[in-house]
Amino acid sequence: MKREKSDMGSPRGWLYLLPAILFLGVFMVYPLIDVFIYSFEEGYNFASQTYFGTGTYNYSYVLHDPYFLQAVKNTFVLVIITVPLSTGIALLISVGLSSIGPLRNLFQTVYFLPYVTNTLAVGLVFMILFQKTPYSDGLVNLLLSWFGAGSVDFIDGPWGAKMFVLCFYTIWVVMPFKILILTSALASVNRDYYNAARVDGTSKFRIFRKITLPMISPMIFYLVITGFIGAFKAYSDAVALFGTNLNAAEMNTIVGYVYDMLYGDSGGYPSYASAAAIILFAIVLTITCINLLVSKKKVHY
Repeated sequence: MKREKSDMGSPRGWLYLLPAILFLGVFMVYPLIDVFIYSFEEGYNFASQTYFGTGTYNYSYVLHDPYFLQAVKNTFVLVIITVPLSTGIALLISVGLSSIGPLRNLFQTVYFLPYVTNTLAVGLVFMILFQKTPYSDGLVNLLLSWFGAGSVDFIDGPWGAKMFVLCFYTIWVVMPFKILILTSALASVNRDYYNAARVDGTSKFRIFRKITLPMISPMIFYLVITGFIGAFKAYSDAVALFGTNLNAAEMNTIVGYVYDMLYGDSGGYPSYASAAAIILFAIVLTITCINLLVSKKKVHY
């Protein structure tokens, strides 16, 4: 045992970690520091690599930019709606899959197919389903008309209709991965707990609440954390549905705003893009820390 401890503290252990440390330093730590520095350089010119001062003007500009505020609103609405809904629906489907015997593997494969399908391809399918054309109001509007509802322009219409499509699409895309993780977590629960509960005559709902949920809570917490981070980084989903001019469609996200500031029609402002990226980093870090604090009381390891 002493030999193991000495080996772990030896230079050999650090040598094994050196490739990973270098990779993280070059591709994660250094870019983050560089972006942080850019965010305080006012009037930065990308071509000449010069700026005329330092300060917090970039942050002030971004925080007062209507396009950024719209992007923040869209991103938060997307996060608040899609993360709880996708996790809850995935949990229900996973419990259903775990309770059936025949064709379980087939159903798991069917539910996982959207995850391995190209995101933009799925977005085009959703456009066909929801978009109104000169020849048709779309399949979804056709279904709504059967129930007496009026036609809705989901792609080029009001903000609420477009946000509904974006949330629906996001849930559809992320749910297969969550189903896969939760199905595996449910299969790993010790069956002796269930057998003991049944002997005591415990109801199924109480078994689920007192045994299943606590046992798989680490996986649920993992999905919530990664779900928050993924939703805050959403961009390709909106592009797949509404095109590249997201500001005109009022459907831009924070990541989309950063991209537009760098490469879009309003591009050429790396300082503003860096400030927006740092704000996004601060938001994600804060949400993650809050989730970590909550997990200490709610998650059972």
